[in-house]
Order: sequence, then C-alpha cells, then structure tokens
Amino acid sequence: MPHLLLSGRPVADALLESLKADIKKLDPKLVVVQVGDDPASASYIKQKLKSCESVGLRHEHKHLNEKTTLDELMSMIGELNADEDVTGFIVQLPLPKALQSHVPEVIRAIDPKKDIDGFGAYNIGKMFLSVEFEHLPPATPSGVIEMLKFYKIPIEGKHAVIVGRSNIVGKPLAIMLLNRGATVTVCNSKTKNLAEITRQADILCSAVGSPKMITKDMVKAGAVVIDIGVSRVDGKLCGDVDFDAVSEVASAITPVPGGVGPMTVASLIRNCVTAKKRQMSAE
Repeated sequence: MPHLLLSGRPVADALLESLKADIKKLDPKLVVVQVGDDPASASYIKQKLKSCESVGLRHEHKHLNEKTTLDELMSMIGELNADEDVTGFIVQLPLPKALQSHVPEVIRAIDPKKDIDGFGAYNIGKMFLSVEFEHLPPATPSGVIEMLKFYKIPIEGKHAVIVGRSNIVGKPLAIMLLNRGATVTVCNSKTKNLAEITRQADILCSAVGSPKMITKDMVKAGAVVIDIGVSRVDGKLCGDVDFDAVSEVASAITPVPGGVGPMTVASLIRNCVTAKKRQMSAE
C-alpha cells in the first residue's frame, strides 16, 4: 500500500513562518534551563535554540552542572518567574538522577503564565476542561494535532489508540483527541493483548521509547501511524515503530527523525508567543 509520509518539517516551517511577524512585534524571550550533561538533552536544546534563531526569537540557555541542588534549581526558577523580561521558560528533562524524584515539585514551581512546556497543573487542567484559549498546551501532543490538521487527517469519529500514558505526551494527547471527537484508548505496560487493541486503531500513536516495538502485525491496513517515541540504536535515532514494515500497511506514517520532533519545537515557540500576548493583555 502506498503511504503518505507525514514529515514534520514542512508543518513546522509553516507554523514558524506564521509566528515571525508576532515575534518581531512583541519581542518575547524564551529561556532553556539545563541541569547536567545528558547527550540527548543537549541535542534537543540545540534544535530549540536553532529554531529560535531562525525566527528571531530572543533566547537564553542557562546550563547548570550535574551537582546542582534542588534549592539552587528552585532559586533559579524563582528568578525566572520574577524576571519580567522572560516570557517563558522550560526546565529540560530528564533531570540528573539526584533530582529525578523532584520533577513534579520543579514543574509546580514554574509560573503557569510562563510554563511554555504546558506541563503544570493549571495548563493541564484548563486543557482537561476544554478551555481551548486559556492554556498553554504541552508542546509534543500539540504538535501531533497540528500535524494531523496540516495533512487533513480527520480526527472526529475515529478510534485513536495511544501506546504510552506519560504525563507529558500520552495523557495530554488523549485529552486533545477526546476534545476533538475521537474515541480514545490508552494502553500501557500492563495492557493485555496489546496487538489486538492496536489493530483496532484508525490513528495509532506510540510514545514509549522502545525501539521498533510496533510491528506490522499490530497495525490494521489503512491506519495512520504517529511515532512519538525516540531511542538510539547503534548511534542512530530510532522510533517505536518498525518503519519499513509498518509502511507497507499504513496509509500515513511519521518518520523518526523528522516527524513529530520538529513539531515539538515549533509548538514550544508558538506557546512562547501566546504567553507574551496574554502577559501584555493582563497588564
């Protein structure tokens, strides 16, 4: 079956282009906080800063060392919350091992008006209540929705199956799809007969980080497959989906890299612009 390749680059480019005028007019500023030297984090941050550069968005990278304490990180978050020149900021995950158990606490400390990752309770709650224009949505799920819209893939009335229930991708994506009229099933590591469930999907999304776990026999003919997982195998980036095999049955599929990744960064920048507009209207 010939498949449609759902490349994220043209979608991200179109979204970023649409933001340039507002960025020039509003002059927002985005800050990325990195703790430690995780190689994957360094790569993601490089992409984010490069995209900021391409659209003229002011940005700053605050790089703290591996031994940074919770108090030191919280102090920096407090400073960024109070700095009126900073429109929005993200704390790049994962944090070093010593801080990993404090991630919920760190996210809670971020001012909801500056939470451009959209991970905090305020923004998630507004999304859950379908208050579309009062929250900053999590960037990766928001990018998936933007991609489906760009490629004119209908959501309403479709059965969407999501493999993975993380607070930053799986759960918010489920809410976004529900809000747009899909019937949604969310699977996790305890799900029995996973393949039986994934074969029912009109739209199959995987966000686990397990290389090539979604195989051809788990996908029904004509399904749309969105691969959100990212792993590294033999030094190369790889998704959750066995791309070559699944491409034979899917009607549309995202590649890794080059699929959802560029959309995450573009959605983050859109959130920064949205945050600036709201901050100005509240003055």
